[in-house]
Amino acid sequence: MLKGTALLTFMLSLLAFLLILVNGVHCFGETKLLKLQQFQWKQKWDASSCLPQKSRKENDATILEMKHRDFCYGGGIKYWNKLLQKHLILDDRRVQSLQARIKNMASSKTEVSNTGIPLTSGVELGTLNYIVTVQLGGRKMTVIVDTGSDLTWVQCQPCKSCYNQKEPLFNPSASPSYKTVLCNSSDCQSLAFATGNTGFCGNNPPTCNYVVSYGDGSYTRGELAHDHLNLGNTPVDNFKFGCGRNNKGLFGGASGLMGLGRSSISLVSQTSAIFGGFFSYCLPSAQAGASGSLVLGGNSSVYKTSSPISYTRMIPNPQLSTFYFLNLTGVSVGGVTLQDSSFGKDGMLIDSGTVITRLPPTIYKALKAEFLKQFSSFPSAPAFSILDTCFNLSAYQEVDVPTIKLQFEGNAEINVDISGVFYFVKTDASQVCLAIASLSFEDEIGIVANYQQRNQRVIYDTKESKLGFAQESCSFT
Repeated sequence: MLKGTALLTFMLSLLAFLLILVNGVHCFGETKLLKLQQFQWKQKWDASSCLPQKSRKENDATILEMKHRDFCYGGGIKYWNKLLQKHLILDDRRVQSLQARIKNMASSKTEVSNTGIPLTSGVELGTLNYIVTVQLGGRKMTVIVDTGSDLTWVQCQPCKSCYNQKEPLFNPSASPSYKTVLCNSSDCQSLAFATGNTGFCGNNPPTCNYVVSYGDGSYTRGELAHDHLNLGNTPVDNFKFGCGRNNKGLFGGASGLMGLGRSSISLVSQTSAIFGGFFSYCLPSAQAGASGSLVLGGNSSVYKTSSPISYTRMIPNPQLSTFYFLNLTGVSVGGVTLQDSSFGKDGMLIDSGTVITRLPPTIYKALKAEFLKQFSSFPSAPAFSILDTCFNLSAYQEVDVPTIKLQFEGNAEINVDISGVFYFVKTDASQVCLAIASLSFEDEIGIVANYQQRNQRVIYDTKESKLGFAQESCSFT
């Protein structure tokens, strides 16, 4: 009888183990449920449902629909692995470009001649992910959003050299409100601070010419101008932007770029009388049909947050005023707070254009060790590019994943959404990697990247110099 009882106990234990193996394995501590089928790439891209993005006005806020450009221009699941590899290579270049610009911006500004392409003045743009539609001079234009750039620009005709875009080039001669900026104006002089390159005189009339050169060899070059801009139904008169006549780069089919940095020529500063220097976004994934929103204006009633908004102060940096800095004071994994003496010592950059969050080596090492400790039940998989903590989850339908929380000064927090924890390298989940990477050196600036900002309402209040965070399931409706 005892042997029969022992055998029954063994069989029940084996059955329980098999059920766990099939349906999911659960780790201890604070977790979030990952349903793998929701994140496996099976959808087809449909660019026709992407362009143009929608907009609306609600309670004095202007809301622009945002989509991930891979959904619009990605080329389909057939090319997914190559696209991911390319993203991470370009992401590493952007981070290197950011670090170099941060080190160099405090030194002398780069002078440009009338003939040469200058030294690097902007950051690598190949990783920019999120697009919105605006109306410039009566023409709808789809542009990529970047909080790490100031100058908004579009490709213009006639164009000496332009990359391929989905929409017709902007035609200044078709817009009666289009005017160039003179090279002796204060607006032209402001380019030096915004782009790292001084504006210079063109020919007949003496227009203000600009150049922005990026870390991957991409650049835009043309004339500084102003025209009538519509953000949804909100008009902006005499909006200053770059009319690009000579452009090169990996801008993903978009017509140009929207600069949401902090200098006087950025869209945020130019519209401060309308929106009060206040904007926010909720970044969607690249899944088919996923939409987010860029909200211009400070009316929080339009947010659909599922947690209270927590705020932290922006760290001032006069030499690097384009960028938004904040103070990282802690990181927790599965409810376990990491211990590291470097927390709170240096400012951290929040950037919509970098894909993968970068942490100083000692902090990343502690995060990786704690994550592996709590996620040790799962088989490992090979590293992928800059991502060195990978797993094979192809045998599971769902798993409990340790939470990751980034804590900032003032008790503000980003509770990373489950869609921002893992980077799905293989469509069958046989190679799934922790979507956080280490910086190369301790003295480099950490970056809170867009992958970890997914399904978060991220609020920029430049008037009060503070950043806010709250969880939100991103949508446009």
